[in-house]
Order: sequence, then C-alpha cells, then structure tokens
Amino acid sequence: MGKKAILICFSVNSEKFENKYERNKFFRHLYGWKQIIRKEEKVYSYERNGLLDKIPHLKVDQSSFIIPEAHIRKVIEFLKEWEDKVIWKTFKVLLDEDIEDLIKEGI
Repeated sequence: MGKKAILICFSVNSEKFENKYERNKFFRHLYGWKQIIRKEEKVYSYERNGLLDKIPHLKVDQSSFIIPEAHIRKVIEFLKEWEDKVIWKTFKVLLDEDIEDLIKEGI
C-alpha cells in the first residue's frame, strides 16, 4: 500500500493583487527565488528559500504540488494568509514507491 500524501492545486486571481510585486511575493514565499546582485564588477548570487524548500514535495505544475500528509498544516497556514487572492483545493492521494522516492529526493 502506498503512503498518504496531499495534492494541492491553486489558482491566483491576479486582479486581486495590488500589483505584480505582490503577486511575485506570493510565488517567492512559496517556491523561493534566486537573487542576483551586481556590485561594481562582481556578481553575487544567493538562493532564497521558500516554504517548499523546507518541505519534501513533488512539483506537478506551476500551480500544483504533492506533499506528505504530515506537512499539510504549514502549507494551509501559508495559503490562508493569501486566501483573498488565491483559491486552492486539496486532494488526498496515495503514492506508489516510485513517486515516494521522487518526493524524498526533492525532484
């Protein structure tokens, strides 16, 4: 029998965000981002973590991912902060061993 997990699908309502910066802030806090700073002749690159960098997950699409059932509370708390701008649904799924391994590897 497979391990229990949660598929989360969401949709952003771009019109409800004040601007593109706020919309990007949502995605950055969820997925993280790469920050590049150019100073004089040097370039500094930093990986900024998002929520999903701390949670084992499998990204299915830009707006859907699978996480272990044990981590659902953290994700729901994050999504509730954006509930007036983001619509989401959760679905319980059973993972076979191959998918389980992908999530553990963070692919």
